[in-house]
Amino acid sequence: MISHKEVESQVLVIFGASGDLTSRKLLPEIFNLFRKGYIPEDYAIIGVGRSDYSDPSYRDKAVINNPYFKKKEKRAKEIQKFSELVHYISLDTSDPSAYAALKNKLQQILPGHPDPNVIFYLSTPPMLYKTIAHHLAAHDLNLEKEGWKRMIIEKPFGYDLETARALNIALLLKFKEEQIYRIDHYLGKETVQNLMVTRFSNSIFEPLWNRNYIQRIEITAAESVGVGNRGGYYEGVGALRDMIQNHLLQLLSLVAMEPPNQLTSEAIRNEKDKLFQSLRPLSTEDVKNNVIRGQYTSANVRDKQILGYREENSVHPTSRTETFAAMKFFIDNWRWADVPFYIRSGKRLPTRVSEVVIHFKSNHLHLFKNEGSDHAHNILIFRIQPNEGILLKFGLKVPGAGNLVKDVNMDFQYDDLTQDYVPDAYERLILDCMQGDSTLYARGDSVENSWKFIDPILKAWEDDPDIPIYGYPAGTWGPEHINELIEGKDMAWRNASSNLSHDGEYCEL
Repeated sequence: MISHKEVESQVLVIFGASGDLTSRKLLPEIFNLFRKGYIPEDYAIIGVGRSDYSDPSYRDKAVINNPYFKKKEKRAKEIQKFSELVHYISLDTSDPSAYAALKNKLQQILPGHPDPNVIFYLSTPPMLYKTIAHHLAAHDLNLEKEGWKRMIIEKPFGYDLETARALNIALLLKFKEEQIYRIDHYLGKETVQNLMVTRFSNSIFEPLWNRNYIQRIEITAAESVGVGNRGGYYEGVGALRDMIQNHLLQLLSLVAMEPPNQLTSEAIRNEKDKLFQSLRPLSTEDVKNNVIRGQYTSANVRDKQILGYREENSVHPTSRTETFAAMKFFIDNWRWADVPFYIRSGKRLPTRVSEVVIHFKSNHLHLFKNEGSDHAHNILIFRIQPNEGILLKFGLKVPGAGNLVKDVNMDFQYDDLTQDYVPDAYERLILDCMQGDSTLYARGDSVENSWKFIDPILKAWEDDPDIPIYGYPAGTWGPEHINELIEGKDMAWRNASSNLSHDGEYCEL
């Protein structure tokens, strides 16, 4: 559920107002907040873009005729009322003088609030972040004289450590760190937020959450789709930058961080940054032995021919961009010393699923192995998507004679809480920013420390052409070599579903 903190009067300024994210996520999710009563009485949205719209024409396009608003016919009156909060200004973001018109509009839009509270949402290409921030500051739109000013930016937060540092330096020249909200929508998902509650509010879990009882931890983000029409973008990014450096390392921080001394944004983000600082640096030899990259190849899946990555639009025919990455690494602190962590992410896998899997150590003495049972160990699973929930696997006796043990599941899904409203990730995160809560947003030093861990992998891949990139048929769980990363006899990655039938070959590209 969403917290009921007071929300002050404010204006949301969306740069990139005619873009896909604004129409698909931002405006529909803010409308949900409006319906639920979280929008203050004095509130306005200003869309900023290059296209030439008037207020009425932009409302028609972005709100009234927006296909991403749910149950439009049933909620027509509410949508109409919400649309009256939405305004538009045409502005060339590269022209510093154009921001004077935005400043004038902000001073006029809420009568009685000449210096309103403002959130600037940069739903733009990252190359514009510095430009927009500096031009806002040139018109004093970063100053907090009477109203506060906040700025939300989308990932990627840099392309590597060097560019991440440069971006932070550029933003901090004009905005304070506490004004900058680096959004990662994964952290807005209910199960992600529940990681801390599960760990720190339950006495049955926290005493076991360490090297003495946990054998290994896996984090998976699998996508069944390919790159589609985003081949040109993906060519310069790849799975490591696109998913692991941000989404999955942020997940890792919540799984592995130390308990904060209090539930404040600063205390929680301090512990997350300590965790990133504890990641064991990877040498070139570590990259060769403990990191595997892959690229999906064409295959026939369920009687449908799937293109290989190199056959997608705008992809180079000899591309070595990874669409899959898996890695083993360690955290050098007291709690996690010598516990292996495993992360993987990829496209064109058998299913769409994101989850955290905690593998507990097995009992030292296997009492029931002579009963025809070799129950291994308990598993706790946090399902991030789809069907957010938590599942615990443990052994129970099969009814009848003997002591045959069988794994059973104790599970909980948020969909079962029909009496409670589960907000979308963007809905939750936008409201957090409206309330000044930065807990679920990334801090600049944490972003840099996560890049510091990822950079040696990127450098090794760039410098050593002999490090292989493996082809894996679309519809499989990635390169066949990935189970070699898992330590221990007969151990393998947990697969959320069995492989789809496919007609394709594993290979080295």
